Amino acid sequence: MTPAERDRFEKCLALAARGATAGERDAARAAAARIAAGLGLTLDAAIAGLRGPRPSADPEPPRRPPQSPRRPFAWAQPKEPVKPITVEELRRQKAETEAWKKRAAASAELKRKRERAEQEAYAAEQRAAQAERDREWAAAQARRKAP
Repeated sequence: MTPAERDRFEKCLALAARGATAGERDAARAAAARIAAGLGLTLDAAIAGLRGPRPSADPEPPRRPPQSPRRPFAWAQPKEPVKPITVEELRRQKAETEAWKKRAAASAELKRKRERAEQEAYAAEQRAAQAERDREWAAAQARRKAP
Protein backbone atom coordinates (compact mmCIF):
# COMPACT_ATOMS: atom_id res chain seq x y z
CA MET A 1 0.00 0.00 0.00
CA THR A 2 1.47 3.36 -0.97
CA PRO A 3 1.58 6.13 1.62
CA ALA A 4 -1.19 8.01 -0.19
CA GLU A 5 -3.41 4.91 -0.31
CA ARG A 6 -2.65 4.16 3.33
CA ASP A 7 -3.49 7.72 4.36
CA ARG A 8 -6.76 7.68 2.43
CA PHE A 9 -7.64 4.25 3.85
CA GLU A 10 -6.94 5.44 7.41
CA LYS A 11 -9.10 8.53 6.89
CA CYS A 12 -11.97 6.41 5.61
CA LEU A 13 -11.67 4.11 8.63
CA ALA A 14 -11.61 7.09 10.99
CA LEU A 15 -14.74 8.49 9.37
CA ALA A 16 -16.37 5.05 9.52
CA ALA A 17 -15.70 4.96 13.26
CA ARG A 18 -16.60 8.55 14.14
CA GLY A 19 -18.91 9.80 11.37
CA ALA A 20 -21.73 12.16 12.33
CA THR A 21 -24.53 10.04 10.83
CA ALA A 22 -25.09 6.37 10.13
CA GLY A 23 -25.16 7.05 6.39
CA GLU A 24 -21.83 8.85 6.55
CA ARG A 25 -20.30 5.96 8.51
CA ASP A 26 -21.69 3.40 6.03
CA ALA A 27 -20.37 5.38 3.06
CA ALA A 28 -16.91 5.67 4.65
CA ARG A 29 -16.83 1.93 5.36
CA ALA A 30 -17.83 1.22 1.75
CA ALA A 31 -15.06 3.55 0.50
CA ALA A 32 -12.51 1.75 2.69
CA ALA A 33 -13.73 -1.59 1.29
CA ARG A 34 -13.29 -0.27 -2.27
CA ILE A 35 -9.73 0.84 -1.52
CA ALA A 36 -8.93 -2.58 -0.05
CA ALA A 37 -10.53 -4.34 -3.01
CA GLY A 38 -8.43 -2.20 -5.36
CA LEU A 39 -5.36 -3.62 -3.66
CA GLY A 40 -6.66 -7.18 -3.86
CA LEU A 41 -7.38 -7.41 -0.13
CA THR A 42 -10.43 -7.86 2.00
CA LEU A 43 -11.34 -5.04 4.36
CA ASP A 44 -10.26 -7.08 7.41
CA ALA A 45 -6.94 -7.99 5.79
CA ALA A 46 -6.28 -4.34 4.92
CA ILE A 47 -7.07 -3.29 8.50
CA ALA A 48 -4.73 -5.98 9.81
CA GLY A 49 -2.04 -4.69 7.43
CA LEU A 50 -2.35 -1.22 8.96
CA ARG A 51 -1.19 -2.54 12.29
CA GLY A 52 2.13 -3.55 10.73
CA PRO A 53 5.07 -1.17 10.34
CA ARG A 54 4.53 2.02 8.36
CA PRO A 55 6.34 2.08 5.01
CA SER A 56 9.61 3.91 4.79
CA ALA A 57 10.12 7.13 2.86
CA ASP A 58 11.17 5.04 -0.18
CA PRO A 59 8.26 2.67 -0.59
CA GLU A 60 8.40 -0.13 -3.12
CA PRO A 61 6.19 0.37 -6.18
CA PRO A 62 2.55 -0.49 -5.55
CA ARG A 63 1.38 -3.89 -6.63
CA ARG A 64 -1.91 -4.11 -8.42
CA PRO A 65 -3.82 -7.32 -8.83
CA PRO A 66 -3.57 -8.50 -12.43
CA GLN A 67 -7.27 -9.39 -12.69
CA SER A 68 -8.55 -5.82 -12.28
CA PRO A 69 -6.50 -3.29 -14.26
CA ARG A 70 -7.71 0.26 -13.94
CA ARG A 71 -9.14 1.83 -17.03
CA PRO A 72 -8.35 5.51 -17.49
CA PHE A 73 -11.21 7.94 -17.70
CA ALA A 74 -12.41 8.96 -21.15
CA TRP A 75 -11.44 12.57 -20.55
CA ALA A 76 -7.89 11.47 -19.70
CA GLN A 77 -7.42 9.85 -23.11
CA PRO A 78 -5.53 11.85 -25.71
CA LYS A 79 -7.84 13.28 -28.34
CA GLU A 80 -7.49 12.46 -31.98
CA PRO A 81 -5.84 15.20 -33.99
CA VAL A 82 -8.23 17.45 -35.85
CA LYS A 83 -8.54 16.38 -39.47
CA PRO A 84 -8.99 19.42 -41.72
CA ILE A 85 -12.02 19.33 -44.00
CA THR A 86 -11.44 19.70 -47.70
CA VAL A 87 -13.31 21.86 -50.19
CA GLU A 88 -14.53 18.70 -51.92
CA GLU A 89 -15.97 17.44 -48.64
CA LEU A 90 -17.73 20.77 -48.06
CA ARG A 91 -19.20 20.61 -51.57
CA ARG A 92 -20.33 17.02 -51.02
CA GLN A 93 -21.99 17.99 -47.73
CA LYS A 94 -23.68 20.97 -49.35
CA ALA A 95 -24.93 18.81 -52.23
CA GLU A 96 -26.34 16.28 -49.72
CA THR A 97 -28.07 19.07 -47.81
CA GLU A 98 -29.55 20.56 -50.98
CA ALA A 99 -30.76 17.13 -52.12
CA TRP A 100 -32.37 16.56 -48.73
CA LYS A 101 -34.07 19.97 -48.88
CA LYS A 102 -35.38 19.20 -52.39
CA ARG A 103 -36.78 15.84 -51.25
CA ALA A 104 -38.37 17.44 -48.20
CA ALA A 105 -39.93 20.23 -50.33
CA ALA A 106 -41.25 17.72 -52.89
CA SER A 107 -42.74 15.60 -50.12
CA ALA A 108 -44.36 18.66 -48.53
CA GLU A 109 -45.75 19.77 -51.89
CA LEU A 110 -47.20 16.32 -52.54
CA LYS A 111 -48.79 16.35 -49.10
CA ARG A 112 -50.26 19.82 -49.73
CA LYS A 113 -51.69 18.66 -53.07
CA ARG A 114 -53.30 15.62 -51.43
CA GLU A 115 -54.78 17.76 -48.66
CA ARG A 116 -56.07 20.30 -51.19
CA ALA A 117 -57.67 17.52 -53.26
CA GLU A 118 -59.34 16.16 -50.12
CA GLN A 119 -60.60 19.64 -49.25
CA GLU A 120 -61.96 20.16 -52.79
CA ALA A 121 -63.73 16.79 -52.71
CA TYR A 122 -65.28 17.61 -49.35
CA ALA A 123 -66.38 21.06 -50.60
CA ALA A 124 -67.93 19.51 -53.74
CA GLU A 125 -69.78 16.99 -51.59
CA GLN A 126 -71.10 19.76 -49.36
CA ARG A 127 -72.18 21.85 -52.39
CA ALA A 128 -74.03 18.86 -53.87
CA ALA A 129 -75.80 18.22 -50.56
CA GLN A 130 -76.74 21.90 -50.28
CA ALA A 131 -78.02 21.93 -53.88
CA GLU A 132 -80.23 18.93 -53.08
CA ARG A 133 -81.60 20.68 -49.98
CA ASP A 134 -82.23 23.81 -52.07
CA ARG A 135 -84.17 21.79 -54.69
CA GLU A 136 -86.25 20.13 -51.98
CA TRP A 137 -87.00 23.52 -50.42
CA ALA A 138 -87.95 25.01 -53.79
CA ALA A 139 -90.25 22.05 -54.50
CA ALA A 140 -91.89 22.43 -51.08
CA GLN A 141 -92.44 26.16 -51.73
CA ALA A 142 -93.98 25.43 -55.15
CA ARG A 143 -96.40 22.91 -53.64
CA ARG A 144 -97.53 25.44 -51.05
CA LYS A 145 -98.28 28.10 -53.63
CA ALA A 146 -100.12 25.78 -56.05
CA PRO A 147 -103.96 25.54 -55.41
